[in-house]
Amino acid sequence: MRPYDVFELPPEQAALHRRAVRLEWWTIAFFVVAVALLAVVLGQSQAMKAAWIEDMLGVVPPAAFLIAARWRNRRPNERFPYGHHRAVSVAFLAGAVALLGLGLYVVYDSAARLIARERPPIGLIEMFGHTFWLGWLMIAVLVTTMIPAIILGHIKQKIARELHDKVLYADAEMNRADWLTAGAAIAGILGIGAGLWWADAVAALIIGGDIVRDGVRTTAAAVANLMDDQPRLVDGSGPHPLPDRLLAAVRDHDWIADAWLRLREEGHVFVGELLVVPAPGTDDLVGRLGRLEEYCRSFDWRVHDLVISPVARIDIPAKPGG
Repeated sequence: MRPYDVFELPPEQAALHRRAVRLEWWTIAFFVVAVALLAVVLGQSQAMKAAWIEDMLGVVPPAAFLIAARWRNRRPNERFPYGHHRAVSVAFLAGAVALLGLGLYVVYDSAARLIARERPPIGLIEMFGHTFWLGWLMIAVLVTTMIPAIILGHIKQKIARELHDKVLYADAEMNRADWLTAGAAIAGILGIGAGLWWADAVAALIIGGDIVRDGVRTTAAAVANLMDDQPRLVDGSGPHPLPDRLLAAVRDHDWIADAWLRLREEGHVFVGELLVVPAPGTDDLVGRLGRLEEYCRSFDWRVHDLVISPVARIDIPAKPGG
């Protein structure tokens, strides 16, 4: 029985991970261009400023993913005997906290300007011998930047589900939410053009509120991961079905009278403990445990580090109030 192993993704998942790495590099390049374009047409619009800040934030999740990708497969050592799989969870938390902090800043700044009844001007600009309202150029840039973000988010969401990668999924959700940011900013700009002075600040508040919502949700999920929450689906919608399926498969072995399983997430993979009660008269217990360990590891690629212990009985404490 191996005390530990260097984790390698199966060939199919490894290919998906390489594709995800390429997508994240493309995402960083896209947001660098988007931030530069928005900076050129920023003007005094609070909604444009909020969209600009969110696009700057868009660099954080892909950067966290790429850093975690370099660390997660490092070999265990004396200082880190469990390996470095939690680098993915740490990256998830770092991106979530950055998202939440800047979202709160956008909400505060927008609310302060709304209370102060600031009226941001959007002037005229001359290009190619023609003079026109700067708002049209702002809207054109927003439409241009929102479409690639939606496409990137859609592709990355599918890959994140296959890899069970919550950093990649959070990044995909942020990309897909850019249509709301761009739409709110466009509405704010059009509102200014229509003489509604408050439209810009309200649009910025909507954008900031969306950032805060994403930040709260992802921060809570990241903290729960680090506190060894039960494995959950990558979108956080419910418990992951793998532990129940694995436990049922283990109990189907004719030499096992009872079993109990506890798993936690460490990045892409699940680790934990399996207690088994051998049936009376079971022979070659050591050999059977070794084969069971191999069976569990081959059951699903996410099962990475599982300690199996034979016990005489399993006493599960009653739930409070039960």
